[in-house]
Amino acid sequence: MKNSIGDRLREARENKEMDQATLADKAGVVARTLQRWEKGEQVPDGVSITRLAKATGVSASWLLTGEGDVYPATPRPDNMFHLPGSARRKNRLVDLPLVSSVPAGKVATMFHPDYTDDYVTVDDVKDPQAFALRVKGNSMATRIEDGDVVIVSPQQEARSGDICVIRVNGEDTLKKVKFEGNYIHLIPFNPDFDPVTVKKREVNFVWKVVKLIKEL
Repeated sequence: MKNSIGDRLREARENKEMDQATLADKAGVVARTLQRWEKGEQVPDGVSITRLAKATGVSASWLLTGEGDVYPATPRPDNMFHLPGSARRKNRLVDLPLVSSVPAGKVATMFHPDYTDDYVTVDDVKDPQAFALRVKGNSMATRIEDGDVVIVSPQQEARSGDICVIRVNGEDTLKKVKFEGNYIHLIPFNPDFDPVTVKKREVNFVWKVVKLIKEL
């Protein structure tokens, strides 16, 4: 796996047998900007990542994170879903407050953790500060869809690859996260949505999602 976005971008361009000027033109930037990206002097934003991935034929997620398949997989039929298995264990049930919704789409108005709409009963959650949020939007579909409920644990450390609730400049979103230097990449599961890169200093918090309750 290449260590940086710049390394992966250079590999994708060279595998496509394109020079920097050609790829820069396809991405809608000047060649000097592409050079800075490949050198690691700057990080392309989500729209540019999507354009670069399309131009070079690679997966936008791989280009952004270095994880998963280099080339996009064949889309699954809309009615087929992967449901991860889980071992059934006896655990103490707890009631958690269900507060205002969190957007799984574009960054939007923040939720209010002090306002409780209802309660949900779950097991195996040991964080006394944990709470539930109802998801709005489909940027995390098909794994997390509009109307689903996520359980958030502010006490657990968020790491690259985790699904988290992120507050950016006072506004919230639900995304998979990738930490890289002074940046955090916010990655949707739905390919119709672009990934977003933000600076760490713009982020108010990153809270880990530990459970998902599907809307049936």
